[in-house]
Amino acid sequence: MAGFREECGVVGVMGDPEAAKLIYLGLYALQHRGQEAAGIVTMDPQGEFHGHKAFGLVGDGFTKDILAKLDGSTGIGHNRYSTSGASRMVQNIQPFSFKTQLGPVAIAHNGNLTNADQLRQELEAHGSIFQSTSDTEVFMHLIARSDKDQLLDRIVEAMKKVKGAYSLVLLTKDRLFALRDPYGFRPLVMGRRGPAVVVASETCALELIDADIEREIAPGEIVEIFPDGFAKSYFPVQSPRKAFCSFEPIYFARPDSQIFGEEIYNLRKKMGAILAREAHVEADVVIAVPDSGVPMALGYAAEAGLPLELGLVRNHYVGRTFIEPSQSIRDFGVKLKLNPVGSSLRDKRVIVVDDSLVRGTTSVKILRMIRKAGAKEIHMRLGSPPITHSCYFGVDTPERGQLLAAQRNVEEIRDFIGADTLAFLSTKGLREALGSNNCNNYCYGCFNGDYPEDPCRPIPPQPTDKTGGPGLKAGF
Repeated sequence: MAGFREECGVVGVMGDPEAAKLIYLGLYALQHRGQEAAGIVTMDPQGEFHGHKAFGLVGDGFTKDILAKLDGSTGIGHNRYSTSGASRMVQNIQPFSFKTQLGPVAIAHNGNLTNADQLRQELEAHGSIFQSTSDTEVFMHLIARSDKDQLLDRIVEAMKKVKGAYSLVLLTKDRLFALRDPYGFRPLVMGRRGPAVVVASETCALELIDADIEREIAPGEIVEIFPDGFAKSYFPVQSPRKAFCSFEPIYFARPDSQIFGEEIYNLRKKMGAILAREAHVEADVVIAVPDSGVPMALGYAAEAGLPLELGLVRNHYVGRTFIEPSQSIRDFGVKLKLNPVGSSLRDKRVIVVDDSLVRGTTSVKILRMIRKAGAKEIHMRLGSPPITHSCYFGVDTPERGQLLAAQRNVEEIRDFIGADTLAFLSTKGLREALGSNNCNNYCYGCFNGDYPEDPCRPIPPQPTDKTGGPGLKAGF
């Protein structure tokens, strides 16, 4: 898998004296959802925000001394992988914090507002001045400029104006709000750790901090969480359907998480088993492209009755900033991340299972490496249908012109990547894996262009160094 990027991860904690440390651990568990930057904001007993933001991984940007300065029993955190807004601007690192007429507010968001550009222009026309290029700040300006007397009513008003995907946590002096868009594109779950309430993008974050998983926050729901742990729900916005992102179970979510009512590991194994039934080929061994392809390969091998071998070893310590030194060493970047196990591949007919294919350039290098290691035949199997359309709902995807399956048929793709045979999981097979009771609740737009709402892709405005604006003063 190369080309689709993780979106973001959010965590919120209400009512624990070690809130900052719990948020840090939660973000650590959600590191797969964003490795570009991380931030934590806490609220101290005097009603003041404390925060820290840093580029890179959570473990690199937050030390013990930094966490000790993040005072308070309530806070929110965010892992960033930019889907809108310039990526290397510190102003775009969330959570954002502001002072409004109703007091201080901090916000962190996973998703993408498809009408953010339009709303931003309208807000700027009425005097708003933005300090970042992130669509998340649009949500905050809508809240700040509202004439409603209660914050909850302002949030509801903003929800009725924005379109697209958002799983969002919002922190005030005495409350924590968690809300999800009416389609439920992105996951958001809630749990409890003693008297404290915790919300996060995935259950793996709750499990790491020993929080009991309570439930998913429903599409279109606002949960208002009070210091004593009481949580009140509201459903101000309804949608005609649910539209869970189908790439969450295919690739984004951690396999040990439970989202959209399912355990991801089991879903991926089902995808692999169905793929084996749909497109099996005579072979000697099955291998996975680690890590996301492993559960699918397990399912494929079990269904096909073939041994599953470790054919590619992943180096987990490769940073994301590596630059290839020269074009002449074409496979160097991939070799830093993956290396073949010769004894598993030499003189064998190999089935290579991966979760998906986007641009295809990484697959070319991987298959070339496997063939050089001595594989006699290479049969590529993908655990998702061909990706033919871009996503506009919180996933950083290439434009359609860069999607290989949008430009070439299966045989042409097979020839391009250098496989002896190639097959994708069918859309019917994907729906079967997701289950007859749940498959209609998913969005398949990246496979068929059928989006639940019109994806007016936002055009990010030019960066600005201005801050503040009517009704809204920038925080730290």
